[in-house]
Amino acid sequence: MSTPQETSGQAYWRANIRLVMIHLAVWAFVSYFCGIILRPALSGIAIGGTDLGFWFAQQGSMLVFIAQIFIYTAQMNKLDRQYDVHED
Repeated sequence: MSTPQETSGQAYWRANIRLVMIHLAVWAFVSYFCGIILRPALSGIAIGGTDLGFWFAQQGSMLVFIAQIFIYTAQMNKLDRQYDVHED
């Protein structure tokens, strides 16, 4: 029989893994799909002096990754407070 603390810990871990999987899916979509597979389709759209496909492959993916760091941090802080494992 599991204790409430074990159940809470398991729920926290599931929520954490769910967040990680979502962020990995975004990372894969931006880096592989937008940067590689869609590059030829996006090459006709100009942005910042170059085509959009090149921009996604070189600059856009890095900006998305940096944004993901801040978003993940905020989401984990919220999750930590929800499960009362936050640092004071």
